[in-house]
Amino acid sequence: MARADRLLRLLQILRRHRRPVTAIAIADELEVCQRTVYRDIAGLIDEGVPIRGEAGIGYVLGDGYDLPPLMFNADEIEAMLVGLRWVEARGDASLARAAADVVAKIGQMLPVHLKPVLLEPAVDVPRYQARLPDETIDVASLRAAIRNCRKVAIAYADEKGRPTERVIWPLALGYFEMSRIVVAWCELRDDFRHFRTDRVRRAEISAQRYPGSRAKLLARWRSTIDGAC
Repeated sequence: MARADRLLRLLQILRRHRRPVTAIAIADELEVCQRTVYRDIAGLIDEGVPIRGEAGIGYVLGDGYDLPPLMFNADEIEAMLVGLRWVEARGDASLARAAADVVAKIGQMLPVHLKPVLLEPAVDVPRYQARLPDETIDVASLRAAIRNCRKVAIAYADEKGRPTERVIWPLALGYFEMSRIVVAWCELRDDFRHFRTDRVRRAEISAQRYPGSRAKLLARWRSTIDGAC
C-alpha cells in the first residue's frame, strides 16, 4: 500500500472512533507494524493534523479537522444500500422518503464505473409482507423532539390496553422488525422506560427542554441494560 493511501486510511480510522484508538488496533487494520503507525502519526502531527494521544494509550483526531471528500468503494456502497433499503421498508414515512432520497443522491455523485454497484446491486434486503402496527402519532415529530431534547406528554396504553398519562424525556428511537420503541426517562415512574410507538395514542411535544445531557442519560440507560445482562 502506498504511504499516501495508508495515511488516508489511518485518518479514516481515527475519524471513525470517538474514543482513543490504540496503535496495535490501527496496525492490525492497516496490516502494518506498530512502528510504522507511530512513524505515520508523528509525520501527520508534524504536518499540523490535530492528533492527540500517545503510545500505550491511544490516539484521537481533534475536533474541527476533516478529510477532503473521498469516493466510496464498492463495499461501502453496498453497506449503505443494505441499510437504506431496510429503512425504506421499515422506517416511518418521513424516514423512508429520506432513505430513498439518499440513494438517489448517492447515484448522482458516483463515477460511471461505480454506478452498477448501486443500480445493479449484489446485495438485497427482504421484501416484508407483514405490515407494521398502525400508529396514531407523527413519528417524525417524535424524532425531532429527541434531537431537540424536548419533553413529550403522551397518552399510552400497555399490552393489556390499560391507559396512562405520562411525561417522558425521549432519548432514542429503535427500529425493529415489527415495532418501533422509544427509549425515555419517565417522570411518572422516575426511571427509564421503553414505549412502543403503536401504543402511544397521543403525543404532545413540549417547548420545555428536559434537564441534563441526552448523551449522559443514554449512558446511564446503557449501564442499566448492561447490568441486567
